[in-house]
Amino acid sequence: MSEPSVCHKCNEVIQQRIITALGKTWHPEHFACKECLCPITEATFNIQDGEPVCSDCFVKIYSGTCHGCKKPILERTIKAMEQSWHEECFVCNGPCKKPLVGTSFYERDGHPYCRADFEQLFAARCAGCTLPITDNAIVALNAKWHRDCFKCKKCATPITASTFAVEENKPLCTECSG
Repeated sequence: MSEPSVCHKCNEVIQQRIITALGKTWHPEHFACKECLCPITEATFNIQDGEPVCSDCFVKIYSGTCHGCKKPILERTIKAMEQSWHEECFVCNGPCKKPLVGTSFYERDGHPYCRADFEQLFAARCAGCTLPITDNAIVALNAKWHRDCFKCKKCATPITASTFAVEENKPLCTECSG
């Protein structure tokens, strides 16, 4: 004959219905949320410090809130930029809206961006071709330039010398300016 089951909560022998959960046995009325103390009757429940917690209390007390959608996080949490996110909410804030989980990203004003959208939206623009500058830039004539775009207005030769002439706010090589 087996040992009688004892309730984890009251330490009394369980005579009738029994709940077995968390490796323990309970009277049905004693299998209760550690926070609100109401009996847990749902088939699913949460665990905190080895004790059962009802879904309502878990959402109110223990779940994080997604920085993206502002709803509780009940499953896997993504931690990025000192915030918590649902996996599906951690996406590029630019036009592409691509998922960023497991990729590198850029941050601006508290929002994540993929590289392409970040460069398109925020990188300095070349005074020659107007495309984003993602490498080293030449700073001249109150503007930034790609190395290959800083060229003579007349002959289109790249200007590599530190001296050059200016015509209509465009660079001229020393040969064309003479």
